[in-house]
Amino acid sequence: MASITDVIFLLLTFFMLTASANQSALSVKLPNAKGQEMPAERVYVAVSIEGKYFLNKEEIAKEQIEPALKALFIKSNPSPTFVIAADEDALHKDVIYLMDIANRNKYKILIATNPHISDEESIRSEQ
Repeated sequence: MASITDVIFLLLTFFMLTASANQSALSVKLPNAKGQEMPAERVYVAVSIEGKYFLNKEEIAKEQIEPALKALFIKSNPSPTFVIAADEDALHKDVIYLMDIANRNKYKILIATNPHISDEESIRSEQ
């Protein structure tokens, strides 16, 4: 029961604390949402539409993400946090994989979105 509570809490945290990522070297189309901009010094893990993973704009093999994050966060980081910047058309399983890594290692995560769009613009783009 506690693990279900943890997942629900993580999901609430993800969607309440949205972030935008400056991924200029990577072509990731972020989903739209209202939120705050995050500072650039965060650790970003991006997922492309093709299912490729990028750690701070560097392509990385799926199996190497967890060890690389552990190495980054081993430096006495009291609250390890990384941002998931997934393309809006990326597969859920690719994002869930990153969420599982965060859950196993007690990392906090933020989901990057594109906060620079109004509700009206969003409705027009869907039509």
